[in-house]
Amino acid sequence: MQRQIIVLFCSLFLWFGVPFNGPLQAAEPSAAIPNRGALFKLEHGGHTAYLFGTIHVGAADFYPLEPRVTAALQQASVLALEIDPLGDQAAITRAVRDHGMARNGRGAVSEELSPAYRPRLQQLLRRYAIAPETVAPMQPWMVASLLTISEFVAQGYEPALAVDAWLSRQARERRLRVVELESVAGQMMLFNRMSNAEQARFLEEGIAAIEDEEQARQARDIVHAWRHADQAGLNEIARKAEEDDTFSGKFVQRVLLDQRNPGLASGIASLLARERHSFAAIGVLHLVGKGNVPELLRKRGIAVERIY
Repeated sequence: MQRQIIVLFCSLFLWFGVPFNGPLQAAEPSAAIPNRGALFKLEHGGHTAYLFGTIHVGAADFYPLEPRVTAALQQASVLALEIDPLGDQAAITRAVRDHGMARNGRGAVSEELSPAYRPRLQQLLRRYAIAPETVAPMQPWMVASLLTISEFVAQGYEPALAVDAWLSRQARERRLRVVELESVAGQMMLFNRMSNAEQARFLEEGIAAIEDEEQARQARDIVHAWRHADQAGLNEIARKAEEDDTFSGKFVQRVLLDQRNPGLASGIASLLARERHSFAAIGVLHLVGKGNVPELLRKRGIAVERIY
């Protein structure tokens, strides 16, 4: 399981999308709306919360989500997301500038990528119609992220139609408060734990995964598992992520998943303690595998029921 697919579950990549304000395709009234992702019910001290697993890209035919999700959202007094893609756009811009771009040319992809990989990167930029000057000042990890999103777009999925964005729009239409469990800056700072050389390796592994079409295959597997609420499929994705022994795979598992799960669980537990009815939505890979968020919530004495 290469890191290119796993980063789909880190919501900072929503910034690559363009805010979408148009109508979404709705299911026919007579059609059964299928389950998507994963849904959990949390109870403690007379309070109830629903925890939903998202992906951070989407398609119009993902929506509307099934009735139990929409009903739980209607009953909630607050929606909690990793980050709100429709929130403070100035803060997102600052985070990209401060944590995703090179400073005085130091750490830029144009300087860090090894000569053997530079023509391979240029070929991918042409494939995705990305101007070379767009990525030249970026740090390598950000270029890798942009390539990941571009591959999902090539597969027909858009960051602007991400589940987080859809939920945020629904909350705003109902004048429902939206809170963030993390921040864009905080998520981006995690990548800066890598040295420049490590970031270059992170990108090089990503380029190789795209070239051998591994990323395209994994993109299809990920979306299929989420689209059909396939528990076995999601568990298999988590298993492969845990067993990935590449540099980038280990970084994503240990830093973007294992180290973030406790903080996400704490934020959701605090939300449950404060609000009588609440709804939280985070990347679905945080809900499966070892040390997942539902498991951490159970250890806090919270009753956790998996609905699907």
